[in-house]
Amino acid sequence: MNAPLAPDWISANQQLLVLEFARLKALLRADESDRRSAIDDTSQRTLDAARQYLGDDSAIDWLVRNFELSSFERDLLLLCAGVEMDAGTARACAHGHGDAHRPWASFGLALAALESPHWSALSPHSPLRHWRMITVDDDAGLSTGRLRIDERILHFLAGLNEPDMHLAHLLRPAVSLTLQADAHAACTRDLVASLSPEASPLIVLEGDDTGAKEDIASRAAASLGLQCQVLQARHIPPSADERARLLRLWQREARLLASALLLVIDDPDTAAADGTLELLNRIGGMTFVSTPSLPPLDVRTRSFDISKPDVGDRQQLWTASLGPAAMRTAGDGVAQAASHFRIGSGALQDIVRSVQQADGDAPCTGTAVWRTCRQQSRRGLDALAQRVSATADWDDLVLPEAQLSILRQIAAHLRQRQTVIDQWGFGAQGSRGLGIASLFAGESGTGKTLAAEVLANTLQLDLYRIDLSAVVSKYIGETEKNLRKVFDAAENCGAILLFDEADALFGKRTEVRDSHDRYANIEVSYLLQRMEAYRGLAILTTNLKASLDSAFTRRLRFVVQFPFPDYDQRVALWKRAFPATAPTADLDFSRLGRLSVTGGSIRNIALTAAFLAADSGEAIGMEHILHAAHGDAAKRERALTDAETRGWT
Repeated sequence: MNAPLAPDWISANQQLLVLEFARLKALLRADESDRRSAIDDTSQRTLDAARQYLGDDSAIDWLVRNFELSSFERDLLLLCAGVEMDAGTARACAHGHGDAHRPWASFGLALAALESPHWSALSPHSPLRHWRMITVDDDAGLSTGRLRIDERILHFLAGLNEPDMHLAHLLRPAVSLTLQADAHAACTRDLVASLSPEASPLIVLEGDDTGAKEDIASRAAASLGLQCQVLQARHIPPSADERARLLRLWQREARLLASALLLVIDDPDTAAADGTLELLNRIGGMTFVSTPSLPPLDVRTRSFDISKPDVGDRQQLWTASLGPAAMRTAGDGVAQAASHFRIGSGALQDIVRSVQQADGDAPCTGTAVWRTCRQQSRRGLDALAQRVSATADWDDLVLPEAQLSILRQIAAHLRQRQTVIDQWGFGAQGSRGLGIASLFAGESGTGKTLAAEVLANTLQLDLYRIDLSAVVSKYIGETEKNLRKVFDAAENCGAILLFDEADALFGKRTEVRDSHDRYANIEVSYLLQRMEAYRGLAILTTNLKASLDSAFTRRLRFVVQFPFPDYDQRVALWKRAFPATAPTADLDFSRLGRLSVTGGSIRNIALTAAFLAADSGEAIGMEHILHAAHGDAAKRERALTDAETRGWT
């Protein structure tokens, strides 16, 4: 309600209601010839004074003006309110009905007693029925049935303008951000300039910065003197009748609260199926839609792209949010975070608050900024993939120098992305080819996953193993949808993606014999496109390099072949297999190196031997390792040779 809710207004509004109820009671009790003099002169003067004081700002007159009620509809609404708020009005209704057991308003009573009556006041399309201000009991006819005022309207008449209880659990106020990125501020100015309170189009806010879209909708609504309420599309009821009721209640609420609506659609693919588009075509009023994309609608729309800020805008937001003092101590770290983490405007400002609260009075550091960004941005990917705890470092890798050199190049590419891509301008040439997709090929246990852990730990990045069984779907289009979710979430945190046994998903594209072959090839092509555009590191591991599509391998930035370890490498692996704190007894690493196994098997054998030794209360010895080695060989269905174990015990 636009009326001020100051105590003096509330008092005057309530006094007006009391006097209006008195007028209606007099009309109900008066004969036809006495209606004009039904209210005494003193009460009439008091009523006139209250009306003069309030002007058009009384609650009832605000409803009359904004919902276009006739004088009879006005009195009918007041009569229904009086039954609820004033016992005398209920008794007057019973008197009018000539039945003490009917102390309520009816349409027949109103037609007989009130001034300027008309039958259309309760037609289905009349304001009172259309806006659900009054309902008629179904167990009686229109003339004799009990009329009930809607509780929301009753509270409004009393001066309480709070959201309808049927909508309160679905709506929340839109949140405005403290700061805007420059691109978003420019978009807000363009949007506000295009708005009109009389006839604005449906405003579609596309892109992936959800917080910025809510902020822009809130600011745009405020420019017209409106609040902005947020409704999630997933809360729209599936039933057509329930949707129609929701639509009508919101349209009424938009007037009562002077509010715009921001409808948030998380999954555009389901928007048509769940009735969301139908609702948008009918909703009217000042309405914003936050969505990654939206199919065409029957109503006039205007679209704005609100994507997450680019590197320059993120740097600007970091600087403005942290302030000059913090930037002096954390400047380099902030620049790295701005380049690496693709964070939305709202999330970025939340991270700043988290850093400041955690540091207290201590100076903000680049390490704290990086750590908090990493923690906050991983949340979306945690629901889609398995995060791997990476603690290994370069000393844990036992590989030929050629392979180590390539791995260090990969680390350098990730470390220097800001310099090359952002500062030197290579990113301005397009996103294609900026990804650092790499293939790690080799037998199981040769160190492929360990190398990924080393890169993640060294660069302080999260490592995620992608579960292919959760990604690949037999349903057409689902695999691409699952991959899109993974890559979109990974873009935000710049995580390292590890596709284990990648040949299962990225094998050679087949000759098209039927529709299944065609869509299988589409899946591979889609992945190639996302790999090339992904700004982070995607690692594909395979035991069968030859099974990969040649078109796929051409798009890889790095290929690392992990060889089966030779004798010297196996000796080095055995020496690294036992922690310094583990008790050992006369281990002969030169003899252990003769065992022809991979590094993964060496670690498993060492761990099993440690448990055997601990259980027997002894230090780890060659006998324990021999026993564990036989168990590992049985698992691999490959018996140990005498040459491999000669002289162990």
